[in-house]
Amino acid sequence: MRSSNPVFSRRGFSRDNGYAGFNTAPQAGGAPVGTQGSPYAQPQGNPYATNPYAQQDLQQGAPPQTPVTTGRMTMDDVVMRTGTTLGILIVTAALAWALLPVDDANIGRSYGIGIGAAVIGMVLALVQSFKRTATPALIVSYAAFEGVFLGVISSIVDNRIASGAAMQAVIGTLAVFAAVLVAYKAGWIRVNRRFYGFVMAAALGFMLLMVVNLLFAAFGGGDGLGFRSGGLGILFGIIGVLLGACFLALDFKQVEDGIAYGAPREEAWLAAFGLTLTLVWIYMEFLRLIAILNSSD
Repeated sequence: MRSSNPVFSRRGFSRDNGYAGFNTAPQAGGAPVGTQGSPYAQPQGNPYATNPYAQQDLQQGAPPQTPVTTGRMTMDDVVMRTGTTLGILIVTAALAWALLPVDDANIGRSYGIGIGAAVIGMVLALVQSFKRTATPALIVSYAAFEGVFLGVISSIVDNRIASGAAMQAVIGTLAVFAAVLVAYKAGWIRVNRRFYGFVMAAALGFMLLMVVNLLFAAFGGGDGLGFRSGGLGILFGIIGVLLGACFLALDFKQVEDGIAYGAPREEAWLAAFGLTLTLVWIYMEFLRLIAILNSSD
């Protein structure tokens, strides 16, 4: 299965044949149940069959179903790495909020620093996304610069547009994360080929519309086509949050498959990176939605 996140779609939790992981019960060190004869299944079955730790476990007599974790990614690894990236992001965001004032005399300088940090963070994210292995230094640096941008933009919205907007966006993001996690674990969300295709088509259409809107705004001035303001802005803000929730479901599926198939431990950094990207997406959509709602009052 390929993820919506460019991180996961490069390697780590994806099989190159596309959708092999959907509707299967993966077993560490072996082919997933139900993929025999499937046009989506890889010949080798397990994308981590070459993991020396997984092979060592099998040679020592551990059955494929036994959850051995020596040298392999575990849920604790994913939680710890995600906590690290989010912790760094929160700390740098708090520092940016405190040290970069957004009053009339300083807002231009602070906004410029925030945009510069966003550009650097985007470059670091793209570099990591196209690398075939996780580089913790890149991921941590991305989180730090992204935190500076979020701190500045959150301070601007909170202090100049809608008081309390940042906390509302944080609560909204946490609520979406918890709701999707519960729904995924309860089986209410079925991540299959149809779900994946729908999400990716919707995401592509959403991003194309946002790019067109940005181009119209850049060259024509104003709000472009109005996709990020007024009634249309509210609608697209809600769509953005829903897409973020769908991305989370895909990410949970990728993490689950990575653990089940015996991904190397360093892949936990890719999981943390992908989840951080998705949570930043959801937070920004909430913040934008709150700003639009308060601007329309």
